[in-house]
Amino acid sequence: MSFQIPYRESREGFWGEQTSTLNWCEEDYNVTYYCAEAVNTITNLVFMWLGFKGLRNVIKYSHAPVFILAFLGYIVVGLGSMAFHMTLKYSMQLADELPMIYTVCILCYAAFSHGRSSRERILIAVALVGVACFITVYYLYAKDPVFHQVAYGFLTLATTFRGFYVSEWQVRQHLRQRIPHEADQRMKQIRTLAISGILMFLGGFILWNLDNVFCRHLKDARNHVQLPWAVVLEGHGWWHILTGLGAYHLILWRVWVNTCLDGKEQDFVLDYVPWKSIPQVVPRQDSRAEKKKRQ
Repeated sequence: MSFQIPYRESREGFWGEQTSTLNWCEEDYNVTYYCAEAVNTITNLVFMWLGFKGLRNVIKYSHAPVFILAFLGYIVVGLGSMAFHMTLKYSMQLADELPMIYTVCILCYAAFSHGRSSRERILIAVALVGVACFITVYYLYAKDPVFHQVAYGFLTLATTFRGFYVSEWQVRQHLRQRIPHEADQRMKQIRTLAISGILMFLGGFILWNLDNVFCRHLKDARNHVQLPWAVVLEGHGWWHILTGLGAYHLILWRVWVNTCLDGKEQDFVLDYVPWKSIPQVVPRQDSRAEKKKRQ
């Protein structure tokens, strides 16, 4: 390759010795003295971009307040992950991992509480706070990353399965009653959005594991091709990008499901071209299709 920038030879950095219980395949301080894992840090910017985009739309279009908390949690996860990969300090590792639990608990609340009585919503909230506290306390005691990953995976699966149940058994029924001529198309949109998010998550998970399994070979390849081309071989960075996109899709899936359950599917649209655009739930007049009609 005609254009190559060599990595730093020194592995000493601004933040000093690693105290985190995890370290990834990206070699420490190989790009800059001030950042332990530069690629793994920078790729978290996807959480900032999509988090503020989602937060703006929730506030602007008056979606359910629970999604304000969901997108704030999403942003905090990105900030915590940036701090963790920049420093490799244990305190920053917790700032990355624990907000993941709290944010998925918020989404779990959104999935299980919609349409229920105030008393039931309070009970669900108390139960999820209890779950989050238990996970936090046990994780601080055990310092076992596998426990955190299993807990996060279980909560994510529970939220996702609940989402599919509500979509297929409640949303479908509502749509067939109110807009029978459009119900099948709307259900196709809902499934496509959910499946896209899940596939992005799975793609990131696969690349993350390949990064771990073939780390030695990937390091050799990166040192051979050098910067800037070597960044495409940073599997954990791809995990950040794909899970950031996947999580955003799944939050929007829940926003759109709630919108349909509330009977607002005629006022709002899912503005989304699968794999070509970033989804958003907007008033019909603000969608790209309507704007094109007015041009």
